[in-house]
Amino acid sequence: MHDHENMYIDGRWVRPQQRAEPIAVYNSTTEEVMGHIPQGSAADVDLAVAAARRALPEWSASSRERRAEVLRAISAGLKAHSDEIVELIAKEIGMPKEPARMLQVGLPRASFSNAAKIVSSYEFEHEVESSLVIREPVGVVGAITPWNYPLHQIALKVAPALAAGNTVVVKPSEVAPLNTFVLTQIIAESGLPAGAFNMVTGYGVPVGEAIAAHPGIDMVSLTGSTVAGRRVAELASGTIKRVALELGGKSAGIILSDADLEEAVRGGLTRLLRNSGQTCTALSRMLVPRDRLAEVEELALRIVKDYTIGDPLAEGTMLGPLVSRQQRDRVRDYIRNGQAQGARLITGGAEQPESLPRGYFVQPTIFSDVTNDMTIAREEIFGPVLSIIAYDGEDEAVAIANDSPYGLSGAVYSGSQEHAEAVARRIRTGQVEINGGTFNVWAPFGGYKQSGLGREGGRFGFEEYLEVKSLQR
Repeated sequence: MHDHENMYIDGRWVRPQQRAEPIAVYNSTTEEVMGHIPQGSAADVDLAVAAARRALPEWSASSRERRAEVLRAISAGLKAHSDEIVELIAKEIGMPKEPARMLQVGLPRASFSNAAKIVSSYEFEHEVESSLVIREPVGVVGAITPWNYPLHQIALKVAPALAAGNTVVVKPSEVAPLNTFVLTQIIAESGLPAGAFNMVTGYGVPVGEAIAAHPGIDMVSLTGSTVAGRRVAELASGTIKRVALELGGKSAGIILSDADLEEAVRGGLTRLLRNSGQTCTALSRMLVPRDRLAEVEELALRIVKDYTIGDPLAEGTMLGPLVSRQQRDRVRDYIRNGQAQGARLITGGAEQPESLPRGYFVQPTIFSDVTNDMTIAREEIFGPVLSIIAYDGEDEAVAIANDSPYGLSGAVYSGSQEHAEAVARRIRTGQVEINGGTFNVWAPFGGYKQSGLGREGGRFGFEEYLEVKSLQR
């Protein structure tokens, strides 16, 4: 049992200010309680913000060498604790352990080490005609993070924020928070001054809302649903603080007529089923030429049958459970809705897999004959559910891809790189994969439209945490 009674504020592990029932954390495979965390309040946020403000002068004035040293120490600590973190995250959210090692630990490690590299060489000052333009820390940053890539999303915010000289107050997701305690202990031993990093656990209401509205916080960064993003932006507007939002997606993978069909279908399914569909960039809409629809359906059916579903800690498992009972039930409702609206189910469904009577499992589910006005084609499902949509001509494919309130990601598959890139330029999203191009941690990550504001990753994410001042001389 992983029970935690304390939060981390001002360099110390402290009890919550108010007495409240601890929050239970569930093992997504067994449905059993695997730990508890403190239920924080706005009073705890007040203490954390006060600590962050006290620490700000020292940390913002620290040298780039000192910041880089701390960031490298955190990255090394994550490597040393990787086995522990992999097991925790596999149990919390259901991602199989081998991809979890690469994505749930490897990416956070890279975020801290990359931030060390950036701050070591970044030019904080430059001349513009008669002015000296200076980039300096925003101040105190509030970070509100989700459960699907819990450590990665914290690292994407905390690493560049600290590198830029800011201090931080973090609220991890209450659904998958146990891994955050490992990171926090690593940070406590990294040489970071007391108060520069603070961690308050609890629910979005009141803890997340207190962070977003707090007058002592200069910037709030949220990764979460579009609904949560609207609320955070509304609360933050009261103090006109900077807001960075990485929100939902309903990404389309366009398979062009000259593509290698098997490679494209396999690539699209891989990007959908990673983390059981619990990924904001999941390619949940597969757009295919109408005259190749039957071939695509046959390929998708054959490929998806190779996915072994089961315990994420077992060897060979490719698809684990969803994170919670609530998420499982939500995804099942979407599957039933797709059937009710006339989409044709070609595999999967809303029923519990027969071989897995316990756990938050959802069968990998594929619909065809989907039209872009159906609910399953418009709303983010966050589960292993694919909508295959037929199109007539590339112009229609682009129009369907862009006919979405979201604009986070997408993909184009073609036999010609040039052809694929030409189509990708017409898609209004923050990133587009070309013929299975791999994720680049140095590239800007973020979305258009209701997928968010701002960018994360590399130099682009680092600069989100800097203010710009000009000295007129």
